[in-house]
Amino acid sequence: MSSVLNNKHLISRAGFGVSINQINNMEDWTPQKLSDVLFRNYNFTEITYQTPDFVKTETDDPKLIANQKRQQLKTFQKQNEELNLNFLMNMVHNEDQLLEKMAFFWHGHFATRINNSQFNQQLLNFIRKNALGNFKDLLIGVSKSPAMLNFLNNQQNKKDHPNENFAREVMELFTLGRGNYTETDIKELARAFTGWSYDKDGNFQERKNQHDNRDKTFLGKRGNFNGDEALKIILEQKTTAKFITEKIYRFFVNEIPDKSIIDKLSTDFYASDYDIKGLMKNIFTSKWFYDEKNIGNRIKSPTELIVGMMRILPMEIKNSENIVVYQKLLGQMLLYPPNVSGWPNGKSWIDSSSLMLRMQIPQIWSGIRPMEYSAKEDDDMDMGMKSREALNKSFKNPNIIIDWKKVENTFKDKKPENYIIINSGNINMESVKQFSDSDKIKAIINMMSTPEYQLM
Repeated sequence: MSSVLNNKHLISRAGFGVSINQINNMEDWTPQKLSDVLFRNYNFTEITYQTPDFVKTETDDPKLIANQKRQQLKTFQKQNEELNLNFLMNMVHNEDQLLEKMAFFWHGHFATRINNSQFNQQLLNFIRKNALGNFKDLLIGVSKSPAMLNFLNNQQNKKDHPNENFAREVMELFTLGRGNYTETDIKELARAFTGWSYDKDGNFQERKNQHDNRDKTFLGKRGNFNGDEALKIILEQKTTAKFITEKIYRFFVNEIPDKSIIDKLSTDFYASDYDIKGLMKNIFTSKWFYDEKNIGNRIKSPTELIVGMMRILPMEIKNSENIVVYQKLLGQMLLYPPNVSGWPNGKSWIDSSSLMLRMQIPQIWSGIRPMEYSAKEDDDMDMGMKSREALNKSFKNPNIIIDWKKVENTFKDKKPENYIIINSGNINMESVKQFSDSDKIKAIINMMSTPEYQLM
C-alpha cells in the first residue's frame, strides 16, 4: 500500500482531508512524520463573534418587551451564525487539524441546541480547548456548562421536584451507554444533580438550598453524593471507558466495531485516567488502522464534505453566510444538532436528493451549474423566517472565487486522483475524464462530483 494512500487516509480521519498546501509533501511524508505533525502542540485560539450584544432597556410596556425579545433573538441568531462559520473556517484553515476534528466529534457527542450565543460560544471553546485533554475534565466541564444545563432542563431539577432529563442523558449518551444502568440509578443521579444551575452571565451555580442532601444509592455505592461525586463514580466504571472508546473507533476507524481492538484500546484508555490524546495516538499509530477494510469505508458527513472541498480548492467566499444554507440543505448545521443524540452517521447521510446535491456542489461552487435546491423549514435554523419563500428570497449563491491558477500549478505534474479520492483504485477514470488529460481543473471538478468522493 502506497505511502500517499496511507497519508491520505490518516489526514482524512485525523483531520478534514488533504489541503492544497500539503499536496507537494504527500510523497515525502511517512505516516510517522505526519503523525508528529498531527500531535504537535499548537497555540490555541478561541472562536468569537463580532456582532454586538443586544442591549435591553427597562420598560413595562408588553409590546416593547415582546419587541425586545424578538430583537434579542435576532442578535443571538446572527452571533450563532458567526460562531458556526468561524468554527467551520477553523476546520478548513487551522494547522491543528486533529484538535478541530476531535472538537467536531465532541460537538456531536455533547450535543446541545439553544439560542443563547454566549452560552454556545462558551461551550464550543471549552470543548475545543479540551478536545485532546482528559475526558474526566471534559465531562465535568461540559456537565456544568450553561448550554448543557439549559438544553437538558437541569435548572428545573430541585430537591422536591427532581428532573431526570439531564441525569438520563449523561449516562445513556455521554458515558455508560444504554443498558449499563437502571431506572433507579437515573433517579438517584438526578437527585445528585439537584441545584446545579447557572447565572445570566453563564457562570455555573450550585443552589445549595435546592440540593437534595439525603443519602443516595448510585451504581452500587451509597452516600450523600453531589453532582461532582456522582460523575466520578461514573468515571470509575470501566464500561464508561469502553463506551467512549467504541464511539471514537466507530467515528475515526470503522463503523463495524472490532471487539478485541476496542477492548485493548479501552483498557489502555482507562489505565491512562482517560487521556484522550493518548487514545488517539494509539489509534493512528497502529498498523491495523491502515488495514484495507478501514480505508475508504466511511461516508463523509456534510461538514467533512464541505470542509474537505474548501481545503483542496483555495477559495474566497463573498457571501459566507450562505454556506450555512448548504449545511442546512445537507442536514448538518453546526450548533444545531437534530436532538441530544447528535447527528447520525454513515448511510443516514445519503438519500436520492442529498446524494445528488452532494455531487453537484463542486459544479455549483465552480459556477458551472446553477443552485436549484431549497431548504426544508426549521424555524430555529431559518433565523425566525417561517416561510420557505422568505428563506429562499434571502439566499444568494456564496459567490465563490476559486484560485484555479494555484490548483493548476499544484497538480501540473501530478495525477489528481492520487490526492483527491481516497480509494482511487475503485474509480472509473474514463467516466471522470470527459475532458482532455491536459484540462486538470475540469478533471478535478468531475472527480469531486463522483460517488467515490463521498467516501473517506
